[in-house]
Amino acid sequence: MKIGPALGGAQGRGGRARRVSTSLAEINVVPLVDVMLVLLIIFMVAAPMIQRGIDVKLPQSSRATSVVGERVEITIPETIHQSHFVYVGKDKVDMRVLQERVRQKMETSSNKEVFLRGDATVQFQELMNVIDALKGAGVQNIGMVARMPSDR
Repeated sequence: MKIGPALGGAQGRGGRARRVSTSLAEINVVPLVDVMLVLLIIFMVAAPMIQRGIDVKLPQSSRATSVVGERVEITIPETIHQSHFVYVGKDKVDMRVLQERVRQKMETSSNKEVFLRGDATVQFQELMNVIDALKGAGVQNIGMVARMPSDR
C-alpha cells in the first residue's frame, strides 16, 4: 500500500518522502568554556614570569628587612657612569631631570620616602649624586634596598 499526499506523506519527484529540517538553534558552549578555562590557567601561570624589572646585583646585608606597601623606587644601574640614566620605577630617567621627576611623584604622596636599589658595583660618588638630587626634590627619608645573604 502506497501512502499518498492525501494521507500525510509528502512526496517529491522521485517518490521519496520529504524531511523537514530544523535549524540548530543551540550552540554547545561546554567545549568553549573548557578551552577558555585552560587559557585562563595558562595566562595566570605565565603572567608573573613575564613581569621583569631592571636587573641589578643588590649588595648583601645581614640586617635587611622587607618593606611592604606602595613605594617609590630609584634603581641605579651599573652603567650610570657612562649613560647618566637611572630608573624611577620602570621609567628610564636622565640624571639631569631626576630631581624634577621625583618632585612630581612626591607632590601627591604624604609619605616623602624613596627606596634606592643600586648595583653593588656603583661608585660612591654616583650614589651621592642621586641622593643629592633626591634631597633637592624634597625627599625626607631615603631607604637602601639590599638582599639577605641567603637570597639569590
